[in-house]
Amino acid sequence: MKHRIGIIGTGWVGSSVAIATLHTGVAQELLLSDARASVAEGEAMDLAHGASFYPTANVRTASIEEMVDADAVVVTAGRGGKPNESRLDLLRDNARIIQDIGKRLAKCRGIIVMVTNPVDVLTGVMTAASGLPPARVIGTGTMLDTARLRQVLGRTLHVDPHSVHGQVIGEHGDSEVVLWSEARIGGVALRNWPSWDRAREPVIVEEVRTAAYEIIKRKGATNHAIGLVTGDLLRCMLRGERRVLTVSRMQEGEFGLRDVALSLPTVVGAEGAVQVLEPEMDADERARLLHSADVLRKAASALAG
Repeated sequence: MKHRIGIIGTGWVGSSVAIATLHTGVAQELLLSDARASVAEGEAMDLAHGASFYPTANVRTASIEEMVDADAVVVTAGRGGKPNESRLDLLRDNARIIQDIGKRLAKCRGIIVMVTNPVDVLTGVMTAASGLPPARVIGTGTMLDTARLRQVLGRTLHVDPHSVHGQVIGEHGDSEVVLWSEARIGGVALRNWPSWDRAREPVIVEEVRTAAYEIIKRKGATNHAIGLVTGDLLRCMLRGERRVLTVSRMQEGEFGLRDVALSLPTVVGAEGAVQVLEPEMDADERARLLHSADVLRKAASALAG
């Protein structure tokens, strides 16, 4: 089944989300919007010219108001990070943009996917501004961090990342938590893997945590991997696959967490982020998760103040 998908923001990230989404084949119609109308129009033209190379889809510009009837609306609008700037430093500038978009999407019948950083706090902002249920406002959260972890572990252990099963939870940012205690390689506990040295763990955590900063330092933005992440999220969501993904949403009680948006393993299907899971973790990981929640609550409180 094909769907109507909207993308708000057609900068580096929005354009990468667009091409990745077209290649998934889930979009019958792809609607693009940007504060710079000519940029959105140019992207729509450019993408449409490639129609021979992806499953049939109509690509055009649209207003935000036209997107309320879409099956999914992806929000990438906002400014990107600067070198040596944390994601939370972006908050005040991007929150104003997201509040305005959220109010305009209050009657959205589909699912809103938040990509704009800092994605966790802005997922909360969007949930409040739109008035939609938490399950229907999903941030890409730590899906990208989880993908980075699997790539680094695969490279380190000389196995394909598809065979690496590990998760990053909490904030998509500096307080994120790697669940080392439950990481597996093809069903084998990572910490039982031949030659695995736990001294590598903090080094890998640092590489995953700072990956975006290193990319921004070199090319000015991160866009391709998050585009692929978002395309994959849309595909499994709109096809109703009910996959477990580390997405961000407002939490409603798991681990005692409420009124904060962060990532936990979550069943994602046609109705959105419908079931949040509580993975096994050791005492240190649990403490780190609660700390991550505190970091995000303080950021949200600073915004409210």
